[in-house]
Amino acid sequence: MLDSQELLTNLYNAFNPFEPLPAGDPKYVDCRDVRGDADIFNELGNRMRLAKTNTCQLYSGHRGAGKSTELLRLKQYLENRQFYVVYFAADEEDIDSEDAQYTDILLACTRRLLKDLHKIANPQPILNWLKERWQDVKDLAQTPMEFESMEIESQLSQFAKLTANLRAVPELRQQIRQKVNPHTVTLIKVLNEFLADAKKHLPNGYTQLAVIVDNLDRMVLVKDGDNTNYEEVFLDRSEQLKALDCHLVYTAPISMLYSKRATDIRDIYGECLILPMIMVKTHKGETYQPGVNKVKEVIKKRVRQIAPELSLENGIFDSPQTLERLCLLSGGHVRNLLLLTQDAIGRTEELPISENAVRRAITQARDTYRRAVENHQWSLLAEVSCSKRIINDDQYRSLMYNRCLLEYRYLDDDGEMQRWYDIHPLIQGIQEFQEAVAQLP
Repeated sequence: MLDSQELLTNLYNAFNPFEPLPAGDPKYVDCRDVRGDADIFNELGNRMRLAKTNTCQLYSGHRGAGKSTELLRLKQYLENRQFYVVYFAADEEDIDSEDAQYTDILLACTRRLLKDLHKIANPQPILNWLKERWQDVKDLAQTPMEFESMEIESQLSQFAKLTANLRAVPELRQQIRQKVNPHTVTLIKVLNEFLADAKKHLPNGYTQLAVIVDNLDRMVLVKDGDNTNYEEVFLDRSEQLKALDCHLVYTAPISMLYSKRATDIRDIYGECLILPMIMVKTHKGETYQPGVNKVKEVIKKRVRQIAPELSLENGIFDSPQTLERLCLLSGGHVRNLLLLTQDAIGRTEELPISENAVRRAITQARDTYRRAVENHQWSLLAEVSCSKRIINDDQYRSLMYNRCLLEYRYLDDDGEMQRWYDIHPLIQGIQEFQEAVAQLP
């Protein structure tokens, strides 16, 4: 039996909001039926299985909605169907989400593919490409060593140092891009030679190769004249983004899929799968109990790992009402749910978690959302809270990007998918929002 402090410590860490669940984790909750029946296996995985040629697909949704967990499940699904899958989170080692361009993504893919595949495929075409560029880039890799004299493992290490500097050393980032940009076509050519060799030597049981690039949806929108970095990556460089000789899945910012270029995105990549929120309220503002129950299940499965003997509604929380309020104010956003729960646990000295601890966690989170909204945007939020619709405009896309506006989906009585939008429920208690609602005609 855990003592009180150890129990709280374990519970606090069970609600870590920044670690996706690995495939097969017992804490996973299947929320398809309260997310408009979105199914990553059928809508991404099945296309890859059926296609006779390489596919390139985009996957999107609000940050923190659970995309990484779903992509790790897709990885396992594909591996069980003879796909060798290279998965990586682009912003962990190679890409600065605050300043990302296509060249950074290409170099990140190259580094990770070299890391995962160099033992089954000959990396020499890529290393020869780098050797030709070495005099230009060795200072940017911050190494005095001569590339030709290195062993292959050392050459791979130097390439990794070069790409690491894209993320870690902002003053070198533009210089690296300038040196590499004129040669991206030839880099793709040698990378595909490497991939072709890898596909000939896949381990037993694998027949196809797929790459999943996660966390590109975290890219911050940067405008350059009339163009944006989103357009530069996903539209202007789409042919190169799709050119790698394998199946590809890239995450994309949700605001990009709601931009004026949405039809161009569809023409290039086909239908893009968007992971919506768990629907905890209907578009009429009524509590949607199936969704609330799913959110409670997310909490329950994490608690069960630590304290299976405690009741969720009376042992972990001080009342069913306290738990229900937490679930509703999360908006069905998984990371928000975990953050709120972890914060409430952090304000607790002894179980159960009190209504006061939850209220203080909500107040803290609400203040964060207040700071995220610019003064002229309160009226936009007020309008959406009434209409449940958004307008194709940068202001609304910005509010979607920072999770002040959330997307929900459901199947109507005819089996048709319907989507609607609402403000994050934490915003409802903010005075500026209430004043904006009062001013609506």
